[in-house]
Amino acid sequence: MAGTSSLGTVSTRLERIAKLAKRSPSMVISTLAHHIDVDMLREAHRLTRKDGALGVDGQNAKSYAVNLEDNLQSLLDRAKSGTYRAPPVRRVHIPKANGETRPLGIPTFEDKVLQRAVAMVLQAVYEQDFLDCSYGFRPKRSAHDLLEALWVKTTTMAGGWLIEIDIRKYFETIPHRHLTDAIRRRVVDGTLLRLIGKWLNAGVLEGGELSRSDEGTPQGGVISPLLANIYLHVVLDEWFEREVKPRLEGQAHLFRYADDAVLLFERESDARRVFEVLPKRFEKHGLTLHPDKTRLIEFRRPDRQARESKEIVSETFDLLGFTHFWKKTWNKWSLKRKTAKDRSRRALTRIVDWCKQHRHSTVSLQHHVLGQKLRGHFGYFGISGNSDALVRFRHRVRQAWCKWLNRRSQRKRNWDQLANLMARFPLPPPRIVPVRAPRLANP
Repeated sequence: MAGTSSLGTVSTRLERIAKLAKRSPSMVISTLAHHIDVDMLREAHRLTRKDGALGVDGQNAKSYAVNLEDNLQSLLDRAKSGTYRAPPVRRVHIPKANGETRPLGIPTFEDKVLQRAVAMVLQAVYEQDFLDCSYGFRPKRSAHDLLEALWVKTTTMAGGWLIEIDIRKYFETIPHRHLTDAIRRRVVDGTLLRLIGKWLNAGVLEGGELSRSDEGTPQGGVISPLLANIYLHVVLDEWFEREVKPRLEGQAHLFRYADDAVLLFERESDARRVFEVLPKRFEKHGLTLHPDKTRLIEFRRPDRQARESKEIVSETFDLLGFTHFWKKTWNKWSLKRKTAKDRSRRALTRIVDWCKQHRHSTVSLQHHVLGQKLRGHFGYFGISGNSDALVRFRHRVRQAWCKWLNRRSQRKRNWDQLANLMARFPLPPPRIVPVRAPRLANP
């Protein structure tokens, strides 16, 4: 009952913050830290993953929970008094499909709890400020919401000129000073700004070496996606919606999920003007657009394009793991989406590697895990029009599974035996996710 009571208290407090921020959109808020108490930290602890890798202090969630109330009170006292020391992030490298590695930051468990509590308070403020064009790392919004909103707008406009935005190493290159200035436009609470500054400067521990930088959000930090969203809200969203769009001749729409973004224009002249100023806008705020991956394409519906040749070659673009393209069916052009080749390849590689590494596990265990992996894949990529890609993916997973099952020993199964085994342990069929009404970007 105590947990339920504290949850209600936290929800009421966050609602109060949200109402204040919504009622006064131009107010610079100076007092927020007093909302963080033991109840808030207890809720943050509840929401924090308990099975994550260990940070530099080696403490896990189970040991932290032994004296949970004392630990949370101590954490609160240190955070409020300014004596909290943000520990460095432990860095590990995980392999990528192309043979390279991706750095992964692992904060301590206690640091995750405090970051989540601060993020909860800041989220209550910034959810009132964030625009409809932003979908990433926000409550009640998803990548599917963006994809449907983009589909509706693109179909309604019969396409247009589209700018793909690619920011070079966005999360690693956000300038701390610029980020802090962006936050101060809305929040100037000394305790919260001090904590954010400590997280930004905590550094990374790798191989016994501690390194610090004046760029990048906290690696692996719970608060990192929110800080990144706040910065692009200032750099891109507000600028485009309030300064750029009023100066354009035709319709224009921004769709952004974290640092993945596209701009759709009705008129080519508008698109070219914005395309020219985009690099300068990002450079002004310490960010760099990738010169090759940031591009302007004609993405009008093919029957609206003026072409000398009868052969129609329509541009495509990738966003959030899907390739978007025009296709003619029943004498009508429609916007279609299919799994992007690189995403399908990476997902299949991971599953094939798993089958190889676990080929000696029981067939029932392999069947259970592969079913989970396929259902997760279908849950994201199972959108309308993508069934062919899902069928092909399932078929390739089935082939890989059969291949590595047949290498469990020197006794090989023939095709009939493998077919019987697959009939006993069928993989889940592709599933299309029902489409809900999209949240459209502001017109």
